[in-house]
Amino acid sequence: MPFDVTRARRAGARLAAVQALYEMEQTDKSARATIRDFMEDRLGLGPDGTPIEDADPDLFKSVVNAVVENQAKIDNAILARLAEGWKLTRLDATMRALLRAGGAEFIAHPELSDAVILDEYVSLAHDFFEESDAKFANALLQNIGRDLRA
Repeated sequence: MPFDVTRARRAGARLAAVQALYEMEQTDKSARATIRDFMEDRLGLGPDGTPIEDADPDLFKSVVNAVVENQAKIDNAILARLAEGWKLTRLDATMRALLRAGGAEFIAHPELSDAVILDEYVSLAHDFFEESDAKFANALLQNIGRDLRA
């Protein structure tokens, strides 16, 4: 498969993982049920519901499951990099999902460089947020990536 197609499929998987994590938090639906729903209906759809490149189902499942398996570790890494007194609940729910997905990839995919993971999730942050929030996500992801891979 050409590199650009592989990259697009992986980007679609990351987007779907952020969407799935957001949905799980908002609905208290299990990871298993959410993954099943995405695999059946929504994997490969953009934020506005339009079809995008087929998402990589293995990466999608890997990221969602890694968040579930490592959520306490990921959340602690995020909290350690927030200003004193900040709580995770102060962050926008989409930002929490994005940071957790990025953190999960730092843990679950050591074969990927920090730069690749950072670039992919900061690109997603630009899709969801204003420039200042995307910069915030960039700084946090850089630091939690270092912490989680230390």
